[in-house]
Amino acid sequence: MISQGHNEERHLLEQLRAGNHDAFVEIYHRYKLRLAGNFLRILKSPELAEELLQELFVRLWMRREQVDPEQSIKSYLFRIGENLIRDTFRKAAKDRVMQQHLLAAISETYSHVEESLISSETRTALHRAIDLLPPKRREVFILCKMESRSYEEVSKLLNISPGTVNDHIRKANRFLRQYLTTHAELGVLLVSSAMLYHIS
Repeated sequence: MISQGHNEERHLLEQLRAGNHDAFVEIYHRYKLRLAGNFLRILKSPELAEELLQELFVRLWMRREQVDPEQSIKSYLFRIGENLIRDTFRKAAKDRVMQQHLLAAISETYSHVEESLISSETRTALHRAIDLLPPKRREVFILCKMESRSYEEVSKLLNISPGTVNDHIRKANRFLRQYLTTHAELGVLLVSSAMLYHIS
């Protein structure tokens, strides 16, 4: 059975396709905070977040006739957002000041946001980097950072001291930060995926 919410959204998208500005404004107010929040968490720059949010909705309006009323507008908006973030990091590769600013965001952020943004390509790149860690360090990193287990829990699970857990995490973080800094393309993939690891 098709829900009332689905019918409402389909009608809204049909109005958008027809050039109804009120429908566009309604979509903007429904999704602007979540989209802006994702941009801010990833880019760590209110100015860039605002710029990308504006660009996203400009693209939505310009491409409104391409919107499929039968498909989720949320997924469509996040796909546009992912492309904008990728473009931003590609530009950063040519602008050293911007590159350093964005790479610094990696060392400050640990965030899981919209799962729809995490592509299989990005997961592969992320795991490739983690696979370069020594076996025990990789195991500790995965348990702590990817499975969100506490240092105390990992200490008991692996029969090592909390201090050793901390040492493994610190060294893993240092390696990943250095690796991402020297592999710009991988840095782009990891950050634009919005699956950032705290690597201070």
